[in-house]
Amino acid sequence: MARAAIVSCAGTSLTADERKLFREAEPLGLIIFARNINNTTQLIELTADFRTSVGRNDAPVLIDQEGGRVARLRPPNWRATEPAATYGSLYRRDPAAALEAVELNARLMAAELVEIGVSVDCVPDADLAISGAHSVIGNRAYGETSEQVATLGRRVAETMLACGIMPVIKHMPGHGRAQVDSHKELPRVSADRETLAASDFAAFKLLADLPWGMTGHIVFDAIDPERPATQSPKIIREIIRGEIGFDGFLLSDDLCMGALQGGMGERTAAALAAGCDTVLICDGDIEKSRDGLKRAPELAGEALRRFRSAEAKRAKALANVDVATLTARHDALLGRGLAA
Repeated sequence: MARAAIVSCAGTSLTADERKLFREAEPLGLIIFARNINNTTQLIELTADFRTSVGRNDAPVLIDQEGGRVARLRPPNWRATEPAATYGSLYRRDPAAALEAVELNARLMAAELVEIGVSVDCVPDADLAISGAHSVIGNRAYGETSEQVATLGRRVAETMLACGIMPVIKHMPGHGRAQVDSHKELPRVSADRETLAASDFAAFKLLADLPWGMTGHIVFDAIDPERPATQSPKIIREIIRGEIGFDGFLLSDDLCMGALQGGMGERTAAALAAGCDTVLICDGDIEKSRDGLKRAPELAGEALRRFRSAEAKRAKALANVDVATLTARHDALLGRGLAA
């Protein structure tokens, strides 16, 4: 049975040591980064090799393909993609056009992901664009209001599901107010709980029925001033599972990020004890993956139930995609909106 950890690898193919670790420890899934990517054929071989190593043909393979600056698949082998803010800008001018454009973009991305063996895309980002905050979210957000963010985010998520790709809403319960980049240091948010509930948390509440979600490494002083959301039983229980009402499969953000302290085993144990269903270990260091996997139990109980329930919502096959036609329509919609 798979362990409650999703790991990464160092290069464009698995090493003998990585295959051995994956075969013996059986991580739940693999997440792919730019360092793992050369071309389509190579990625097909890499994702297949991972699944062979863990002995599960349906093992999740993840990627961060949001669009814009957070896109692992890039030209010249793949199409250029727009950031979420482009669709948010169009939505303010022409909501119907924005929804069609964001759906077309999701269908095109999904077709690329299915081809290379990826089954999970860490999108949509449901954080709000907050004036004065750090740019780590910035144009990754679909807008400044929970309603706009949730409307566009839902269209992306539902399109992905219909195309055979599992979407992941992130970064719960909200990363938009961060004043520092959690890749480098721990953000703290001092806003009161009422403000957070009416804004940051609200977009996630509107998307609470979606199947997968990701926590953020961010401290909310008004709720738990000691621990970031990823490692806070109070935030996961009272806010993510309670106030927001998310009952889907919950994964941590990357435990290798600078916001967290301690060894990888300690970080893994803290996130799982707080209520994450699985963790992400993303920097490709085999020893960190090994340490995290030692502290990750087999996926069982409520975590396994949520995983299976989520999987039932994802379509098993992708309909044929006319890339040229969809791309032309998508680009025309963006041109019309930006010229308005």
